[in-house]
Amino acid sequence: MRRVLNRPLSMSTRPSFDMAGAWALHPQVAVRPEPFGALLYHFGTRRLSFLKDRRLLDAVRLLADRPSATAACRTAGIRDEELARYRAALGTLATSHMIVRRTNSPEGEAS
Repeated sequence: MRRVLNRPLSMSTRPSFDMAGAWALHPQVAVRPEPFGALLYHFGTRRLSFLKDRRLLDAVRLLADRPSATAACRTAGIRDEELARYRAALGTLATSHMIVRRTNSPEGEAS
């Protein structure tokens, strides 16, 4: 099981994540909202991840509709000074294939 945003990350362990890139929830991932945040279950890898932050859940849900991870985070109410923390969490989700790079643009946007 994975916990996201629960442990402090040092500079050397912080995952690299492209906040300017277009991302989306993996098509095989189901989201179950919970009072503490959410559970993500990947049917392909059978992995379970806990999101213990409601704003991270909001950002993950917004990824497919925004041009970048940064835009999704800002729409979710995440301030610029908090982005490093959320970048690390999104990087962990990308590493575990809960979110994936998106090749198409959100509806209504030019490619």
